Amino acid sequence: MSLQGHKKRVLVAILILPILLFIIIKLPSYFFLILLCLAAGIGIWEFLKMYKVSKFFILLGVSLSVVFLLLNCFYWQLAFYYYSIFFIFISLLRLLSKRNPNFALVEISPLVIGILYIPTLLSFHWFIRLESWHWIIYLYSCIWCSDTAAYYIGKIFGKRKLYPEISPKKTWEGVYGSLAGGVIASVTLGKFLISKSFLTLFTIGILLGITSVFGDLVESMFKRDAGVKDSGILFSEHGGILDKIDAMLFGGVVLYFIIKII
Repeated sequence: MSLQGHKKRVLVAILILPILLFIIIKLPSYFFLILLCLAAGIGIWEFLKMYKVSKFFILLGVSLSVVFLLLNCFYWQLAFYYYSIFFIFISLLRLLSKRNPNFALVEISPLVIGILYIPTLLSFHWFIRLESWHWIIYLYSCIWCSDTAAYYIGKIFGKRKLYPEISPKKTWEGVYGSLAGGVIASVTLGKFLISKSFLTLFTIGILLGITSVFGDLVESMFKRDAGVKDSGILFSEHGGILDKIDAMLFGGVVLYFIIKII
């Protein structure tokens, strides 16, 4: 990345982070839910667009992503029922809209996977927010530090490729950076935000650092399959919304279960 690109990256972060912190800390929790709905809608729009899904299915996906996020947040006990209805609905829609059965699975699978991937995993952020805003700030801080440390350490010191078939630029040095970033953020910020022991914070930091790497690789897998570099262009030098929340999608699920265990 050029120096100009680096400056744009930092500027976007400086502008976005205070707004995010204000919404999470100062405003009632439903404002955070609105933010999650926006992330789900934009995220699935990017996901379906990079797979060149028809405009009808993109609009349907955006609408359903918000619906499913809200259902998951407030009626998660009924998930078996509404996910079953969703599959029947999508299957019948494809059956009745086109007589040609060729590529049926190819056409409907991005929407099905997108719903499972984005609004479903984002729902766990709401569950964490219900525990307290401290946990959400802790999650985002750990993942952001893991991501940032992985990027810069990998860029400066990276030599050994991690998984070139999926992400040619990712290195093992970047993985170590992710672990270090997760641990440092967890131990330093966690002491004030969630008041857990050093060993607990260290362990969670390691787990979130690992999760960050896998979350990023999964999105890279989808992007490489779709033949795109970034999921979108929403943020200058940052890519799309999916490029920013890929690690957080996985991290939210992991942290939620950690909270329930500890």
